[in-house]
Amino acid sequence: MQHRVIVLGAGYAGAVAAGRLAKRLHRQDVAITLVNAEPDFVERVRMHQLAVGQELRTRRFSEMFAGTEVELKLARVTAVDADRRTVALAGPDGGVEELAYDTLVYALGSSWNDHGVPGAAEHAYQIAGRAGALRLRERLAGLAAGEPVVVVGGGLTGLEAATEIAEARPDLEVAIAARGGLGDWLGPKGRQHLRKVVDRLAITVHEHTAVTAVAADRVGTADGSGLPSAATVWSTGFAVHPIAAASGLEVAEDGRIAVDPTMRSVSHPEVYAIGDAALAIGPGGRPLRMSCASGVPTAWQAADAIAARLTGGKLPRTPIRYFNQCVSLGRKDGVIQYVTADDRALGAALTGRLAAVYKELVCKGAAWGVANPTMGVPVRRRRTTGEPARSAQAAGATA
Repeated sequence: MQHRVIVLGAGYAGAVAAGRLAKRLHRQDVAITLVNAEPDFVERVRMHQLAVGQELRTRRFSEMFAGTEVELKLARVTAVDADRRTVALAGPDGGVEELAYDTLVYALGSSWNDHGVPGAAEHAYQIAGRAGALRLRERLAGLAAGEPVVVVGGGLTGLEAATEIAEARPDLEVAIAARGGLGDWLGPKGRQHLRKVVDRLAITVHEHTAVTAVAADRVGTADGSGLPSAATVWSTGFAVHPIAAASGLEVAEDGRIAVDPTMRSVSHPEVYAIGDAALAIGPGGRPLRMSCASGVPTAWQAADAIAARLTGGKLPRTPIRYFNQCVSLGRKDGVIQYVTADDRALGAALTGRLAAVYKELVCKGAAWGVANPTMGVPVRRRRTTGEPARSAQAAGATA
């Protein structure tokens, strides 16, 4: 019988992993099922563009995986039982289903994190997913000239959201509330250029400002002054889904699944975690940050490790490292901050129009990799000859 591989989630990491596995393994030996709640791919790195009214290309999974050996299942994951090796699903029609697996690739990603700030869940807008971006889009479209918009958070997502909104709606009063200094994680050249762009777009910056509450018409701050806000955009980081912590898998304090260098769960060897859901350790012993830049390499690593263990091949040993951080500052400007392997800023940076073009190429390249899931994998398919199965259904191999 076929070895059953289930991939949960079809974001950048999950879709890439499923396609790479299909390229490396024989259908006679392995059945690959990709589970996702939506029928088309969401370019998460473009949600700030969607929020200001730009139209994004629709990429249907049924078209992307046509002709591959990946079975698509449209459903929402409601639970994972790592000890029983099953996943519970809820279909779009409300029906429930339980699937058993021999190898599980957990790629359910992350969502926005309100950090428990009072009123954030009720009144703030987020762009961690398509539904949130569309909700913000509707709100921004309804704002009159001169109304204030506050973006909470001065990281990558916050800067991209604030500059995109200010560029698309120069009639609005856009502000950033950053807990630290503006772009303090960038190198000197990157910080200098960021401030130039922020000034050009007339964005007000509140540095070293902690937001303590969110209301419908303002945000509260630690100094008690507060800021008026007709639309508060929350971009203070991501949180993983609690499904992982409830699954029986070993997780870290933040709920991410603890994995080894091949993205294999340290507690359940038939489970691999990739993308934002994985606590993967990178260079210098530092956890990889939640990002597309981390997600795709972890997908490659996990898929190659699964294929190697099933076929008796060589395990991947290439360390995951960073090269740069790409920040779009509207459609015609940006910063490409070059970084060390462990993601610390270097002095060098690419700025301006050329940086915007570079960032656009990166986004298009990532989307192309998802839309062409079985392209670019140099190793030919091999028959499974790997480790003995832990279940009768596994047909002689496990991950």
